[in-house]
Amino acid sequence: MNKNERLETLIKELSSAEIPYSFEDKWRLFRSLVNVRKPKPISREFLKIQDELLQSLIKEKGVTAIDELRPIKDNIYLWQGDITTLKIGAIVNAANSGMLGCFAPCHACIDNVIHTFAGVQLRLECAEIMKKQGYSEPTGRAKITKAYNLPCDYILHTVGAIVLGELTETDCKILSSCYRSCLELAEENGVNSIAFCCISTGEFHFPNEKAAEIAIDAVTRFIGEKQSGIKIVFNVFKDFDYEIYKRLLGKNS
Repeated sequence: MNKNERLETLIKELSSAEIPYSFEDKWRLFRSLVNVRKPKPISREFLKIQDELLQSLIKEKGVTAIDELRPIKDNIYLWQGDITTLKIGAIVNAANSGMLGCFAPCHACIDNVIHTFAGVQLRLECAEIMKKQGYSEPTGRAKITKAYNLPCDYILHTVGAIVLGELTETDCKILSSCYRSCLELAEENGVNSIAFCCISTGEFHFPNEKAAEIAIDAVTRFIGEKQSGIKIVFNVFKDFDYEIYKRLLGKNS
């Protein structure tokens, strides 16, 4: 069964819609269906085919291991790329307070991308965690889950500050708490390397430069206080974020 046939089989179980012809259109339909799907169990056959498909697509994109990266300073790395292709202890997901992933079909946010390529199992695990908790996830906190089809070992989900209007001191404290919460949770679970995305800078409108300053400060403070040997990757996707981190990390060298 090739990847085209796998997609057809998966879509047929998810929807009675007419299957598009091209792989790209099939992928868009499949992704839309899993993005809107509520968290619930699904057949083992579906999971087997889904996992084979997602792992093959990630492999096609190209997996990068943290051991292949060169640190910009002791145990600190700066890497521009797709966080879903990073082989590392844990990646950080910028989640919302529902913690179930993004339900907007094919949305470009990191929450959507991570849930899409991890597989439908991730939303179900998150739902079980939230049901047990009994209330929405507070900002500045974090949860840990399996990574399923991603090459990392775990996913750390954290809810950043939503900036409405002028940036406040509270917004800054919440963002700093996101980084510390992820680091504490990682150490509790024996995770020795983390890739942080640019938390809150996308849909939550946190200013990129200030967010990077807070991220670097929170991480360096934690490492200093705990004498931690954890490896940190600041993962960026856009060129201007790369330039911001490169300049700020250079100042802190």
